[in-house]
Amino acid sequence: MAKQILSMLSILIALILGGCATIVNDPMVPVTLSFSDGSDGECFLRNKRWSGNLDMPGTIMVRRSDDRLVYDCTTSDKRVSKGSVASGIDAAKLGASVLFIDLGITDAITDKHRNYPSSYVVPVRKAQ
Repeated sequence: MAKQILSMLSILIALILGGCATIVNDPMVPVTLSFSDGSDGECFLRNKRWSGNLDMPGTIMVRRSDDRLVYDCTTSDKRVSKGSVASGIDAAKLGASVLFIDLGITDAITDKHRNYPSSYVVPVRKAQ
């Protein structure tokens, strides 16, 4: 009986220690942005973990975060668009993380379970 308990305890410890690794490896995710009217321009993007500039249209690697990706954009003819894009939870990877006993704690701390849309169209008013 003691051997069975010891055996079960060692298996449980191995699962707990083995489940502490994150399922998601890459902290960055590619995001493609373009203006709604097809204009060229530039955008300043930021969240609590990262900031960067993008020539529009274009693709940029953005740090995953649980907060919104805020954009401040200006078209080549000086029209301004400001707003934000919400991040979402990658349920499949978070579910796999929970399955491995760490309850998603590692990914929740690093925000690696979060994701931004792979492409987003920035609304911009029509040129006059």
